[in-house]
Amino acid sequence: MGLICLISLANVVVRYLTDVSFAFTEEFSVFLLVVMTLVGASIAFARNEHIRITFFLERFPRPLRIVVELLILAITTMLFAMIMYYGATFTFDEYQYGEISAGLGYPSWIYSIWLPLLSLVILFRVIEHAWRLARARRAADAETASDHGNNSQDGGAK
Repeated sequence: MGLICLISLANVVVRYLTDVSFAFTEEFSVFLLVVMTLVGASIAFARNEHIRITFFLERFPRPLRIVVELLILAITTMLFAMIMYYGATFTFDEYQYGEISAGLGYPSWIYSIWLPLLSLVILFRVIEHAWRLARARRAADAETASDHGNNSQDGGAK
């Protein structure tokens, strides 16, 4: 984020003083913003701090809450799998047809390759989180089963 601020500020100062703009600032700023967003999303999924609305989810009983969260993670997995697939297709097309960036003339695929790669990292984090939730569900089910077993052995009184 600091690098985006620095190159944008430098561009504004140079443009103000000389009426000439740096060609690379927009190209690099957009690239860095996309990379920063995807890396941040990956970190958020790893820490279970991603943005979500939990008003209804928090009011469900715990076993149902885990099932709903797993469903949400399945939908998220499908979304990032599609982003990865179409991002890879887009990147391959840019590579195959030799497209170059408008500002600096670099091969465009060096910017777009990060979309499928970082989507893969996010997918890994989402699947990792789903695995932890599934294990928590199994542990909760085992605890419930053992509680029912204890209740039947002692006549249901605790």
